[in-house]
Amino acid sequence: MKDLLIKIIEVAIQRFGAEYAEARAQRLFKTMLTVKEEKVEAAKEGIENGVALRVLVNGAWGFASVGFFDADILMDAVSHACKMAKAASLKLKNPIKLAGSKAIEDHVPVKPKRNPSEVPVETKIKTTLSIAENVLGYDNRVRSCTVDYLDLVGTNFFINSEGTRIEQDKLYVWLRVLATAKEKDIFTFSREEVGSTAGYEVFDVETPEVVGERVAKRAVNQLRAKTPKGGTFPAILGPNVVGVFVHEAFGHLAEADLTLSGSVLMDKLGKKVASESVTIYDDGTVEGAFGSFKYDDEGVPTQKTLLVKDGFVVGLMHNKETAKKFNTQPTGNARAEDFRVEPIIRMRNTFMAPRDYSFEELVEDIKFGYYFKSFRGGQANLDGTFQVGIQEGYEIVKGDIGEPIRNASISGNTLETLHKVDAVGKDFELWPGRCGKGQTAFVCDGGPHIRVLEVLVGGGA
Repeated sequence: MKDLLIKIIEVAIQRFGAEYAEARAQRLFKTMLTVKEEKVEAAKEGIENGVALRVLVNGAWGFASVGFFDADILMDAVSHACKMAKAASLKLKNPIKLAGSKAIEDHVPVKPKRNPSEVPVETKIKTTLSIAENVLGYDNRVRSCTVDYLDLVGTNFFINSEGTRIEQDKLYVWLRVLATAKEKDIFTFSREEVGSTAGYEVFDVETPEVVGERVAKRAVNQLRAKTPKGGTFPAILGPNVVGVFVHEAFGHLAEADLTLSGSVLMDKLGKKVASESVTIYDDGTVEGAFGSFKYDDEGVPTQKTLLVKDGFVVGLMHNKETAKKFNTQPTGNARAEDFRVEPIIRMRNTFMAPRDYSFEELVEDIKFGYYFKSFRGGQANLDGTFQVGIQEGYEIVKGDIGEPIRNASISGNTLETLHKVDAVGKDFELWPGRCGKGQTAFVCDGGPHIRVLEVLVGGGA
């Protein structure tokens, strides 16, 4: 494989005049399952092989992907990619330039205790069915349960014209549970995700009984909850909510391609955008985290990237192209979902750094407000506006956690909200998930509990 890819790269440079060329090849074994109400709706298992070829000719990108390792087909593909780049360069006003990177030769293995590719599909089906059984059997008010499961195991090969040669093993195990509960005219929702880069042994800890009860209990408990008051209130955000807020509301703004597309951070580098309590990282080096890896899909080593320090924007997430435009170094954030697509800037493990407050200290000064523990979904815009749905929340009354609330949401302007973070906890959690940006990427996000002086809460009148 390595020798074939090197030959293809040499052809792109020597025969077609590319100033840069790279090849990404993958050999993956993948399993996907969907269970609804204790019935298997979908089960797919198989091998997924392919090669992505990307070339830079006359300052323009050309790209081709093929699902074969055949030398003749790859020669045709690299020829096609170079021709595409040459045609695109004729209409290019500003030729693309790349930040240089050090040539690397490395092999990155993974050594799981239980390799998912060696676990029979019958065992995986049994695990997902057992989770659904535990959710639906928890209480007769639980009305539905959907479990989605995915694992992929294999190897990525990366070769480029700068001399980089990387063989990097990949392993992901991911599961999502969605459940609903109903009593009279009250309808509630609960979701949970499990993610691991270690192996199938994740289910020795996150057992069907543990995951099932956690999801079902949340849905049932919300049946006795009330609708929150709509308006602006102080709030405590739990690590799960802090994570999605940092990811959706700030992280995407700090992806340099979106920054260049008009995010509100474009003119904010070096400026204060948050209170001095706020420090934010995107870190690909957290051991065992769902968004961690050693090298990105441009062959750049991953790193711990400081985005906000004590309230000031100090960095962005870069690939080699945006790093050149900003006159800085790539940060190892270029990621592609698979060989069919080009790498783009994606988050890894994005989080707010902890400080020194206990949970009790965060809550004690709030006369009336809310504790938002777990999120339902979130979205944000390049102008900095955001909205996060809450699936588990509670009133705070005179410094104590009070009655549960349901169907809440928080919204506002990201930078205004970050300025209102007045206290940050000393605890810390990361939560696994999948992020969509035209492609799907495995990520983590999180942080400590934080206190926000005021946030707009959606609820009743």
